[in-house]
Amino acid sequence: MSKRLFDWLMSSLGLLALGPLLLLIALAVKLDSPGPVFFRQERVGRFGKTFRIHKFRTMRHDPAGKGLQITVGADSRITRVGGVLRSTKLDELPQLIDVWVGTMSLVGPRPEVPRYVAHYPTDMKDKVLSVRPGITDIASIEYKDESAVLARASDPEQAYIHEVMPHKLALAASYVDQASVWMDVKLIVRTIWAIVRG
Repeated sequence: MSKRLFDWLMSSLGLLALGPLLLLIALAVKLDSPGPVFFRQERVGRFGKTFRIHKFRTMRHDPAGKGLQITVGADSRITRVGGVLRSTKLDELPQLIDVWVGTMSLVGPRPEVPRYVAHYPTDMKDKVLSVRPGITDIASIEYKDESAVLARASDPEQAYIHEVMPHKLALAASYVDQASVWMDVKLIVRTIWAIVRG
């Protein structure tokens, strides 16, 4: 089975099976704070083509987009419902829509905003962007508490660019070298287990 067919089948099943849960979360987000249900942000996808990612909104609505593009520690912008969604990774579920339409994959390097992709070394950029970005990957599992790590830095954004991002890129490049449907299945299982362990 091809990776794209696997993604399409699994995202279709996921959207159907999780439909009631998605509606309940959408209602909770809407009742918790003013603003849209979804957070949509420009990310860089396969071959450098940009797209707008779907997530459940977990922060106070910021139409001007003036805040940091990374989350640091106990970020005051996070709403009550947003905190729960982030800790359980339920805010990522709408990305099944992105997988279904083909801008994302279930597993692949996490898509970054253009601001940070601009810091990728050229050879690494070409490699990591040669595949569709994913909902989960090895780095998502290893850096589950990334915001807490950045909170300890004197300059969180610089720490992300010069310390965290290079390691995540190395893991993403390793995935590209070994990508297969079987590896995707294993990483999906690892992701679910990491969330369950909490």
